Amino acid sequence: MKNSRRSVLLSGVLGLTGCLALSAAACKTTDSATPAPETGDSVPGNTPSIVRRTFALNSVNPNPFADNNGQIPPSSQYSGPLFQLSHNYPTTQPQSPANPPWIAALKGKPIGKDNALAYVQALKEYIADDMKTLLYNYSNWDAAKAGWYNEPWLASIRESIHGTYVGSEFPANTFPKSGLKVDMTTYVLTYYDDVAAYTLGQVWGTTAMNPTITPTSGQFPEGAIVVKVALTSALAQDWPAMEGASLWPVYVTPPNGDPLAPPQVMNTSIMQFDIIVKDTKTAPKTGWVFSTLVYDKSVPGNDPWAKMIPLGAMWGDDPDVNSTQNPGAPLKETVINPLAPVYSTETLGWGGRLSGPNDGAVVAPAYYNGQTYPAVAASSCMSCHSTAQWPMQSFLLPSPTNPPKTVGDALVIEVPGSAGWDKWFQNQLGNVPLNSGSIAFDFDMVFTFKSLPAWQKATQGKSVMGAFEAADAIRGQPALNPIDLKYNGQ
Repeated sequence: MKNSRRSVLLSGVLGLTGCLALSAAACKTTDSATPAPETGDSVPGNTPSIVRRTFALNSVNPNPFADNNGQIPPSSQYSGPLFQLSHNYPTTQPQSPANPPWIAALKGKPIGKDNALAYVQALKEYIADDMKTLLYNYSNWDAAKAGWYNEPWLASIRESIHGTYVGSEFPANTFPKSGLKVDMTTYVLTYYDDVAAYTLGQVWGTTAMNPTITPTSGQFPEGAIVVKVALTSALAQDWPAMEGASLWPVYVTPPNGDPLAPPQVMNTSIMQFDIIVKDTKTAPKTGWVFSTLVYDKSVPGNDPWAKMIPLGAMWGDDPDVNSTQNPGAPLKETVINPLAPVYSTETLGWGGRLSGPNDGAVVAPAYYNGQTYPAVAASSCMSCHSTAQWPMQSFLLPSPTNPPKTVGDALVIEVPGSAGWDKWFQNQLGNVPLNSGSIAFDFDMVFTFKSLPAWQKATQGKSVMGAFEAADAIRGQPALNPIDLKYNGQ
């Protein structure tokens, strides 16, 4: 609970996301000129497929604080608690201590390979009580009481049990070393602590109808924490890496049959947990430390939270390390856990920069210099989140055009290691936009990739994200288009 987090803190202790996956199958299936598809999840023995829905809103201006899309599971399938949007944002900025436990874990030294994982572990312990309730004791979860909050405007894409929405779609061959047997869909859910939620209130106010978009409104206070849960439709029988993983039910349309058929309650595996913290002392060049926990079935015992171990941390994009020209050059601003499970390291970013299995840093296939390549690591946590600006003028991945182009199934990307590529791998603070003419939103992708486009589409009937959304549909991700999604089930 919030009080327990604060008491622990005072005593001494997640792209937007991330990025999303590009699959050849998605390129073939999705028409970027048509309304965005929505991906289904998998059942044992079946493969996720893209399905298309045509829905209508009850009104042009839907309730920005609605909990979910209105599709409630029948009691015969699920009788537990449903997602409730937490949006009573603090109006007075909560204070963080001068020496929080994650900084104390560094023991007075700069963050690096010798102490970065201790930093992540301290963050994990700080939020442990609340997150264990959310993840494993959902009937007792009360986000508002615990002091955790969500972004508005996303009801049209949230399922009703946990409030998750589709993250990415991955073909099975994305994880060749860990034996994924089926294509999989991931689902994500983001929470902001009270310090971070103060910024949500500064932008959305009490009505969320007229957001305040200024160079300062979207900047987070020191000590702000944002967490993201990532689930996979792959169960243990689909992917050995998920053996013993905790399960979350989601209420989604199954992949087979009529795409307009009623959704069903289906289990998903808890795979990844991201934690990012505003920490300008530790990360003076960017202002943030990104960390990722992943499920590790090899951890002994029956404590599921203990089985979520650090994959790694990053606090900069190592702009001085050209990992294409010098592929073996060590990184100075990313640390990867050498004991991380194999599956979690199969999708690391460019040159081994931090990127989790949900984050889609690997483009497959990719096209540059007149050739198609089967797979290119083209991103990182911070690289993707550096595009968090309004309007979003640059694609999530290094692309010479926005929207990006394709050659056959391959996404056209900048030449790895080139000057154009480097634009996505700079160290800059979160108040500096990637493109002139935009306003930076401090590395927060939910603001700029989800909530603001949804607000604009619902209230103005248009979106400056149209081309961007169409481009993202190429990658298998359902582009956000709330005007085409339903509240009333018609």
